[in-house]
Amino acid sequence: MIHWKALESEDQIEAIVARSHEAPCVIFKHSVRCNISYIAKHRLEQKWDFAPDELEAYYLDLIAHRPVSASVAERFGVHHESPQLLLIRNGECTYDASHLDISVDELHECFHNVF
Repeated sequence: MIHWKALESEDQIEAIVARSHEAPCVIFKHSVRCNISYIAKHRLEQKWDFAPDELEAYYLDLIAHRPVSASVAERFGVHHESPQLLLIRNGECTYDASHLDISVDELHECFHNVF
């Protein structure tokens, strides 16, 4: 089960950057108006097997928080996509996947290769 933390303000982005120096964080950018986004979110939630203290998960409703979504893309130097999953470690985006390329297996591979 994913223990989502809501990402709703631009101030939280720098807090996530700071936190990522202690524990890796993921940001899932979700469009509540997109079927592919729902599929990607469902696949993540069904296969998620990270412990809550192993990887912090942030959920961004980009329809409700468009400026935050744009700031995330700018801060981490990634092209805006929806849905999109970013792995943040030591203040940097070390993994970026979008649409149906988002998978727990691929996240595991990247997660374990950086440690």
